[in-house]
Amino acid sequence: MSTAQQLNTQFGIKGHLAFREDASGLIIAEINNAQATASLCLQGAHLMTWQPKSQAVPVIWLSRDAKLAAGKSIRGGAPVCWPWFGAHASESAFPGHGYARTVPWRVMESGVEPRGATRLTLRLVESDKTRAQWPHACSLDLTVVVGKTLRMEMTTENTGASEFVIGEALHTYFQIGDIGAVRVQGLAGCEYWDKVGGSTLKRQDGDISFAGETDRVYINTPDECVIEDEKLKRRIRVAKSGSLSTVVWTPWTDKANKMGDMGQPDGWREMVCVESVNAIDNVVKVVAGSRHTLIVEYGVESV
Repeated sequence: MSTAQQLNTQFGIKGHLAFREDASGLIIAEINNAQATASLCLQGAHLMTWQPKSQAVPVIWLSRDAKLAAGKSIRGGAPVCWPWFGAHASESAFPGHGYARTVPWRVMESGVEPRGATRLTLRLVESDKTRAQWPHACSLDLTVVVGKTLRMEMTTENTGASEFVIGEALHTYFQIGDIGAVRVQGLAGCEYWDKVGGSTLKRQDGDISFAGETDRVYINTPDECVIEDEKLKRRIRVAKSGSLSTVVWTPWTDKANKMGDMGQPDGWREMVCVESVNAIDNVVKVVAGSRHTLIVEYGVESV
């Protein structure tokens, strides 16, 4: 794989994008333009932070106890879950949420958008280990556009002769003032699988508020979601296409304490996951020679 110096020579953009090697040995892309700052770990194509310059507080949450290590996922940011979501359907030894978030990705392109946002495209690097878990001919690209909004495009291309089915997610953690003072709008009336309540199918009544562990997969939900944050006095918009499921998750005290990297003692109170997903009822069939793209765009405004 390329060194940070080689990446800076080939893809670095003055006033926009630079690469550095972390103490862990992993390479981080640092974006700092007139509109926003962001950081992305090339392992997992894992966007770790995003903060528009209009905001005093980051919009994407990264645990203060997040650990960077080869082959390990990072707590916070926007992990890429692919080519399955949750546990593998038949192989219990395979990693939950797939392997994409823990393997190397290669930088393919960088550039500046017409309105000044910074663009970076990465591709998952296949290996004997990944092919043992996913023996299908395909490619996975992630394009991140960092500006006043954050846009992420994840494209699966079937380069083989037979179709396959994927589950996927951008498992995004959002920075909030306090979990007890936020509401998630846009899912009223939708059905969801309640993972805390024994994987039962329920229907959402009104906005989502939080008073305990929440882990829900909302199905057939293509519409925009909004996180209303009373404490930070702002609204985060989550608009998407190519995604028909939405996951809403907070671990609450007991589960957060068991995780050990949520930013003890109360880091979990300052985050909520609203994930753009294709899972369960909404997994995606990708026929030979075709592409599927999941797109999300995050924006923030004061209220």
